[in-house]
Amino acid sequence: MSSATASNTFFLHSCFLLFCLLSAPSCVSMFSGIETGDLEKRDDLFPQILRDEAVARLYELGKVSDASGYLERTFLSPASMRAINLIRKWMEDAGLRTWVDQMGNVHGRVDGANANAEALLIGSHMDTVVDAGMFDGSLGIVSAISALKAMHVNGKLQKLKRPVEVIAFSDEEGVRFQTTFLGSGAIAGILPGTTLEISDKREVMIKDFLKENSIDITEESLLKLKYDPKSVWGYVEVHIEQGPVLEQVGFPLGVVKGIAGQTRLKVTVRGSQGHAGTVPMSMRQDPMAAAAEQIVVLESLCYIYRGYTSN
Repeated sequence: MSSATASNTFFLHSCFLLFCLLSAPSCVSMFSGIETGDLEKRDDLFPQILRDEAVARLYELGKVSDASGYLERTFLSPASMRAINLIRKWMEDAGLRTWVDQMGNVHGRVDGANANAEALLIGSHMDTVVDAGMFDGSLGIVSAISALKAMHVNGKLQKLKRPVEVIAFSDEEGVRFQTTFLGSGAIAGILPGTTLEISDKREVMIKDFLKENSIDITEESLLKLKYDPKSVWGYVEVHIEQGPVLEQVGFPLGVVKGIAGQTRLKVTVRGSQGHAGTVPMSMRQDPMAAAAEQIVVLESLCYIYRGYTSN
């Protein structure tokens, strides 16, 4: 199978899974029994939307960049503003009501048969790191829109039992302001009002940068972006695996049971200077050698914790 064919099949699997989750819980149970070839042959799964159009849109979004020759789309940059307009157009094409909030997040929502029910949120981030992969973040946005468009085409969108909302978060990577999750953090209500005072390398504050993009925000309005937890039924995100495991085992999809957490520590290893030729090894206090030993011990502990054996 060529790499292009494999990629297209992966997108069909991803979008189909979301389509099933939205259509009916019983549909999910049959997903595991469907072979790749079966998906390719089934016209009722809307391959022109869930595969062909989804792939085309991912490549189109991957070209929306502030840089020439590689993908770079940071928080509310000119490329991000173009991406907002593009994503919003795709959402409206899927039959969704759209808006952009005061942190630059793009929302597309359908109320379904019960507008007062708890909503299912689906989405991912639309910003990127410098020299990014085009599927990071974008896959979750496009997959969600494609699944809802398939339901819109077959007349089931308004029959959903609860509201469904797709959110393209404006910032996850934190490239410009060196603070991550500005978009989703606002929705979750975990950003303090002082976040708006954070400055980039040019000493431009977030609130002033938002104002430059015609978004006037205050500490009070930032706090109002928080979603009431009682209004949310759940959150689903399709994300490209940023590792080699699925490819190695030959699986198109995996279900995430846990995510990586990060703790950053600054460790200082102190030693003493000594002449390279005349200080005996037994009397040397070389901090570089000690740091190297610490690194090896830490790596060994990681292998033990994960149940692996080091080579």
